[in-house]
Amino acid sequence: QVQLVESGGGSVQPGGSLRLSCVVSGVIAGRYCLGWFRQAPGKGREGVATINRVGNPTYQASAKGRFTVSLDNTKTLLSLQMDDLKSEDTAMYHCAAELLACPSDPDTYDYWGPGTQVTVSS
Repeated sequence: QVQLVESGGGSVQPGGSLRLSCVVSGVIAGRYCLGWFRQAPGKGREGVATINRVGNPTYQASAKGRFTVSLDNTKTLLSLQMDDLKSEDTAMYHCAAELLACPSDPDTYDYWGPGTQVTVSS
């Protein structure tokens, strides 16, 4: 059974940094795309960054240059380093997994963690 559990969220001031972690279990290493998505109040889910089966990252425009996604060598710990945070980054952040492919549409991902809240405010 695939399970994902996020941690690392919190409240920071604009310009600050946070590092999110997602512990992944129940997947066969190297067969899943893993990604970070977020949902702000009153808005739909949107992609942040994904990392494919061979470790190549893809970033959405909002994350480029500020966020870094990584996967450890055991392929069980997915991380998202977020720097220069802005108020518009405030959202619930979820990690998700999808077998083989890395679709951009979050609705196509089969497995989700419960999320960790990130609040950016002065």
